[in-house]
Amino acid sequence: MNDNALMNRAADNIRILSASMVEKAKSGHPGGAMGGADFINVLFTEFLEYDPENPTWESRDRFFLDPGHMSAMLYSVLCLSGKFSIEELKNFRQWGSPTPGHPERDVLRGIENTSGPLGQGHAFSAGAAIAAKFLKARLGDIMDHTIYSFISDGTIQEEVSQGVGRIAGHLGLDNLIMFYDSNEIQLSTTTDVVTSEDIAKKYEAWNWKVITIDGNDVEQIRNALTEAKDEKEKPTLIIGKTIMGKGALAADNSSFECKVSTHGQPLTAAGADINQTIKNLGGNPDNPFEIFPEAQALYDKRKQELKKIVSAKQAKFEEWAKANPELVEKKRKWFSRELPEIDWQAIQQKPNSATRAGSAAVLSELAQKVENMIVASADLSNSDKTDGFLKKTKSFKKGDFSGAFLQAGVSEFTMSCLSIGMSLHGGVIAACGTFFAFSDYMKPSIRVAALMETPVIFIWTHDAFRVGEDGPTHQPVEQEAQIRLLEKLQNHSGKNSMLVLRPADVHETTIAWKLALENDNSPTGLILSRQNIKDLPAAESRFTEALKAERGAYIVEDDHNYDVILLASGSEVSTLVEGAELLRKDGIKVRIVSVPSEGLFRSQSQEYQDLILPKGKKKFGLTAGLSVTLEGLVGADGTVWGLNSFGFSAPYTVLDEKLGYTGKNVYEQVLKIL
Repeated sequence: MNDNALMNRAADNIRILSASMVEKAKSGHPGGAMGGADFINVLFTEFLEYDPENPTWESRDRFFLDPGHMSAMLYSVLCLSGKFSIEELKNFRQWGSPTPGHPERDVLRGIENTSGPLGQGHAFSAGAAIAAKFLKARLGDIMDHTIYSFISDGTIQEEVSQGVGRIAGHLGLDNLIMFYDSNEIQLSTTTDVVTSEDIAKKYEAWNWKVITIDGNDVEQIRNALTEAKDEKEKPTLIIGKTIMGKGALAADNSSFECKVSTHGQPLTAAGADINQTIKNLGGNPDNPFEIFPEAQALYDKRKQELKKIVSAKQAKFEEWAKANPELVEKKRKWFSRELPEIDWQAIQQKPNSATRAGSAAVLSELAQKVENMIVASADLSNSDKTDGFLKKTKSFKKGDFSGAFLQAGVSEFTMSCLSIGMSLHGGVIAACGTFFAFSDYMKPSIRVAALMETPVIFIWTHDAFRVGEDGPTHQPVEQEAQIRLLEKLQNHSGKNSMLVLRPADVHETTIAWKLALENDNSPTGLILSRQNIKDLPAAESRFTEALKAERGAYIVEDDHNYDVILLASGSEVSTLVEGAELLRKDGIKVRIVSVPSEGLFRSQSQEYQDLILPKGKKKFGLTAGLSVTLEGLVGADGTVWGLNSFGFSAPYTVLDEKLGYTGKNVYEQVLKIL
């Protein structure tokens, strides 16, 4: 058997395993997996460089699957690579199985990203390519590796692909190679029903190298990957014209290829014959989960080749390490997310400033102290104040990744995905900023980041109706309630799936950033004000008091034998302070509680929760968002004053007065509940 015949035999093994997994589970997507088998087989047996003995090797190539519905293809090739067992393939899509319907990140098993919502997976790969460029600029050629991505017709149609194409081409990410599985079939129709664009010309216009091939031809795949690896100026898109359901037969032995029906259901349900298909592909219908000996030998041979490749790279690393002991230590710290010493108290905060300005002060310090931090902004750096970071570094540009700032342009979703991809790559701390109202564009990626437990940091400014004259399109009302739902949702590690922090003044903002950097098991959202906020009162230094925010909620002021608890997050806490002054004039005693993070507060002991917000005490909550934002904290013991309608265009001071966000209204509302 010549080399190409052997390669085709192994690809047919992947096709049989993929179709059989879906057939046994009675659900899944066999057609695309059968068409894409040739590319992934060539990639894993000839090009992808990784350490079979050390899956987390920092200098490994990385493979990102975008169409997660083609998971059967990925599990099959990883089974041949020794990462999954046949039994685990048989349990595809079953309870407790490591082979769920869409892949979930598991680096030890070779899965770099959770995929499913189309478009995000390849955006993560572009972010990983940026991180690799950033690290290479600081550590040298030991971080010279390739990021591969597998995309589909659905990926191309998702709008996020436009942002990825633009940015990757603009930055010249020549370490990014993307295979487009162009089978012209999607879930409910053929692609010509929904699009007639010239994909090749589009990517060429974005400054990509584009190679179009027969995506089921081993030699053409091999040549295209070789050409892409040699490209030193541009990212490469390999358009592989593939056959949906390659090898599928009907009961009468006629071809059942290129059918829409095989995209999203078992072959039998689609009208094909699984037994005839397995026979056609050289398998045994009585033993569909067989690994062909010659296919296993091919992958075993690759494993031996990888040992030599890794050994050679390790020798170069050892040589580099001897000459660069300081860089070795930096690399270790960066990939273990070990933070440098930061004197948080020494960060100078201008009194009574907007929390976005407080964030800028922190970012200015981090730009000088955290060498592996990358910050991005969606064309708002001078407004979301991420320019506090930018002023201490410079933006990325083609051929120069010595800076640490990504000017993402007006593309919040793309920016979010790229930042997540940077974090997935490892070695970097990624943060990105925009207006809070525009977090709506980012929600799908935030959710996947939470599912993957990825510690990316989202900086959201202009946090409430106090955006003012810009009007209701830019005034977040329901956004805080939405994002805080992720505080209440547990991830697979049993922890809150997101840390959300809305600091009450610039000093709490310092603490919020401290918590964000220290959080290494979930995304963090920082919700920051546009307008200035009065610093909260402090018995000791304000920084010392603000440190109490590390527990999610703490007492700002506390009268002896208080009558009512006033609670809020963000700028509303200072409004409570104003209201408390009026209440005290009437002899009413108060406790004021700042709750920057309900999720963090709820993770404290019940004893601490009851100490801060004891049951049976009257409570008044004030929020610039939906009332439901605080209802869980206030409970049945009081009421919440919230904004339960869209905002209005007017100066924020006028809106405060008209909408009841004044000390006077706090006073009046508390009198009602007492």
